[in-house]
Order: sequence, then C-alpha cells, then structure tokens
Amino acid sequence: MDKKLFRSILWIITYAVVLVLVIVKFDDLRGLFGTVLGLFQPLFIGFAIAFVLNRPCHAFCRLYSRGLDRTRAKGLARPLAVATSYLLLIVLIGAFFSIVLPKLVESIQLFLGSMNGYMQNVQGWLNALLSTLHLETLDLSNFSELIKTALSGVVNTLTTAVPQLVTITGNIISVVVTGFLSIIFSAYMLSGKDKLLSQCRRVLKAYAPKRAAAWVTDVVHLTSDTFTAFVTGQLIEACILGGMTTLGMLFIQADYAPLIGIIIGVSALIPMVGAFVGGALSAILLVMVSPVRTLIFLIFLLCLQQFEGNVIYPRVVGSSIGLPAIWVLTAVTVGGGLFQFVGILVSVPIASVLYTLLRRNVHKRLGEA
Repeated sequence: MDKKLFRSILWIITYAVVLVLVIVKFDDLRGLFGTVLGLFQPLFIGFAIAFVLNRPCHAFCRLYSRGLDRTRAKGLARPLAVATSYLLLIVLIGAFFSIVLPKLVESIQLFLGSMNGYMQNVQGWLNALLSTLHLETLDLSNFSELIKTALSGVVNTLTTAVPQLVTITGNIISVVVTGFLSIIFSAYMLSGKDKLLSQCRRVLKAYAPKRAAAWVTDVVHLTSDTFTAFVTGQLIEACILGGMTTLGMLFIQADYAPLIGIIIGVSALIPMVGAFVGGALSAILLVMVSPVRTLIFLIFLLCLQQFEGNVIYPRVVGSSIGLPAIWVLTAVTVGGGLFQFVGILVSVPIASVLYTLLRRNVHKRLGEA
C-alpha cells in the first residue's frame, strides 16, 4: 500500500475514534476540561491583568527611560513602570470602593425611599391621560414593588460583593492565593514581556513551518492590536461619558446624578446599543421624579454623546476596530446569548479579528483569480 494513502487512512481512523470518544464521554470530558481550566485560573487572571496594564506600563516605561537614559539607574525603568502601573490600579480600585460605590448605594437607597411618591405621581399622570382618552385607569402598585425588589437586590449585591465572592470561590485562603498568584503572573508578564515574546517566537520557528509561523505571528499581532484598541477605547469612552454625564446632571440640578452617571458609564461598555440602553434606563428612573427634567436630560445626553463620539473619542482613542455595524450588532447578540455580559465585551474584538482575516483571504483569492 502506498505510504501516503496509508497515512491518510490512519488519520481518518484516528479522527473517527477521537470523535466517537468525545461524543460518548462528552460530560466527563467537559468536567475534566473545567477542572484543568480551574487549575490555570491564576494564569488566566494574571494574563488579563497584564493585558489591561500593558499600555499604561509601556507609557510609564518610556517616561522613565527618558528620565534615566544617561544615569546608572537606566535598567530600573521597566520595574518602576510595572510598580507605577500597579499603584495606579490600586488607586483606581480604592477610589471606586471608597467614593463611587458609597454614592451609588446612597442614590439607590434614596430612590427606594421615595419610590411610593414617585409611583403615585406616575399613576396620577397616566390615569389623567387615560381618562382623557376614555380608557380604563391603571394600578401601578405591583410595578412599584417589582422595582423595589430589583433595586434592593442590587443594593444587597453591592454591599455584600466581597463576602459573596469569598463564598463562591470557596474560602478566603483560596481567594488570597488566587489573587496573589495572579498578581505574580501578571507582574512577571509585564516585566519580562520582551523575553517571553522572544521565547514564543523561537519555539514557533523551531516547530512550525515557516509559512505557518508567519501566519500565526500575524494573527497574534492582529488580535493583540484589536483587543488593545477595543478595551482601551471602551474603557476611556465609558469613563469620559459617565463622568461628563454626572457633571452635566449636577449642573442642571437633576436627581440621582451619581447613579445615572454610573448607568451611562457601564452601558457605554456595550458597543452600539449601550448608549440607548443606558439612556432608556436613566429616563425610566428620572421620569418618576419629573418628566420635564427627563426631557432635559435626554436632550443633554444626546448632545453629549454626539460631542463625545465626534470630538473626544477620535482624539483620545483613534480609529475604530474596523468592524461594520451589522457585524457589531450580530457579535453583541451572539456573545451576550452565549456568555452574558463577558460575551458582549469580548465578542466584538473576536468578530473583528475573524472579519479582518476573512476579508484578507477574500481579497487574496480574488486577486489570484
């Protein structure tokens, strides 16, 4: 028998056996896969931290390198940049838990305390409108209790987030160990990034064909650039939009400025539809207080989003990830359906990478044709 034919038959038999084993033992393999992923959890978390801190670390490294260029401490630029990046992260987390979170809880509790009065006002407006149209009046007491229950759950989640995290993870020792190992991994990745990348390139060149190695390197660079641009862009846009919304609401003397600002900021993390979702949720809260203030808020938010999207975002973030709007909406829908909020965040850059690779391949084939 020809060697090439024998090898092809062997590959087909091996593939069929593996496929049957996967189908028959799917539940066991899924449990084993989950266990293995759990063992590598500190590495994954460390990689995520290093990825988020990579850009500020690079900026600090360039700053320190210029300052220490002609001194004996030139080699300290990278360690100082890593330490400064972690200090910045600690300051931001501390500011959130000490300033933003208490204001958010206070706003929600204040809203809950005034809920009955707001619902009576809304019911009065609606019943007046319905009576004018000669329609049956409404009773919104059940709706009021539903909103109270939902917001009370949010407050309980925010005030007990750390204890819940400890309970879900197992115990405090497990949380501390996982966090410590994640920080160690991320610090090593940031400080030894150039060495790690060099080692990966050497391994790839040693074991992969030249053409395949070049393709993998290109895909990795594309993925890194796309995720970096997307994560940086969405975080900056969310912070700017949330902060400017809070300041604008304080200026127009609207109620619940911190709560509305956080809603707008968090919803801005969702591409395309986030702004509409955040605006709708905020309007629902404000209309119970004052319909006139709600109209002013919507006009202000529309102007703010136009200004932020056309003036601030292009200058701070730069160009977009290059994905058409229809594919962004598709990626958000599919990602959210499969993996909830995390899927919404990561689906867009993943779709952008796949779209770019497909577009390149199509252009290449048409060019060859």
